Amino acid sequence: MAEELTEAAAPASTARGRGRGGLLAAVDVGSTNCRMTLARPGRGGGFRPVQRFSRITRLGQGLETGGSLSETAMGRSVAALRRCAQLIDRRGAARVRAVATEACRRAINGTDFLERVYHETGLSLEVIPAEEEARLALAGCVGLLDPDCPRALVFDIGGGSSEIMWVGMEGRGRARLLGVQSLPVGVISLTEHFPCVGDYPQMVDYVSSFLGDIDAAFNVSCAVEKGCVQMLGTSGTVTTLAGVHLGLQRYDRQRVDGQVLDFGALDQAVRMLRTMGPNARRAHPCIGRHRADFVVAGCAIVDALCGVWPVGRLRVADRGVRDGLLRDLVRPGAVVRDGGEGAA
Repeated sequence: MAEELTEAAAPASTARGRGRGGLLAAVDVGSTNCRMTLARPGRGGGFRPVQRFSRITRLGQGLETGGSLSETAMGRSVAALRRCAQLIDRRGAARVRAVATEACRRAINGTDFLERVYHETGLSLEVIPAEEEARLALAGCVGLLDPDCPRALVFDIGGGSSEIMWVGMEGRGRARLLGVQSLPVGVISLTEHFPCVGDYPQMVDYVSSFLGDIDAAFNVSCAVEKGCVQMLGTSGTVTTLAGVHLGLQRYDRQRVDGQVLDFGALDQAVRMLRTMGPNARRAHPCIGRHRADFVVAGCAIVDALCGVWPVGRLRVADRGVRDGLLRDLVRPGAVVRDGGEGAA
């Protein structure tokens, strides 16, 4: 799980030379992962992935206590981005958009990191606000939402923050972003705030304390009680829980993406992860040593969301910001911001 590098059948030699074939590149530098997808525009405004890259770099590690990106974390991230730049150059992408999120938003030396990335890799990172991060994440997974269910709770658990989206469906493949709340908790920041696994109940309560604003602003609980809300999660935590639930001996994106877990199955997967020892978590094929230290905090975030909003079922998305970036490059407009409501 430390690094994913997958490639379609088309050989690299068919795309040499910058700009050939209209290839698109989307890079997402988060607090936990550095991810990239190379894709070709498809018919009807879609895209076909050619190559995916993902590496756990933990850029936000230590940010909760120190306020700065550490030299070690920056070094890991620059190395991953150097690999992304090599793949982009080798494939000859015509258009590239690279974004950075919470770690760079918060760090006092975030600008220094951006300059270092540009100097050492040639990639120009754009630090996007939380609302834009949420919009892109939603755009990336909107195709998994049920168009016949009028409202959706969509969440994206990151390393330094978690984005909660209140969504109105407007037909297949289109949604309106009615409200966004960026929680100041992610898997890394929550782990650093509660370093003891035994603090799990306190973790859940702490996360739950942040959910009142968006619940009150949009009367979410009332909509949940009426049964007109669906829930979708996109993050390493929810894909890990899906892999554990399925009993996968090797992580399989095709089986995980779009998987639906009822809350009973989700609770079983959470309990399984919580009762594992550190070595068992590191050895698990759907967790790995780089995610093992943070997955329990991710479970606490999921537990808090499901406890406050008992929708009953969670759809899992192995897609997110980079898919939203590609959608924007191909055909903007899959997700519309609600100008009248703003962020919660």
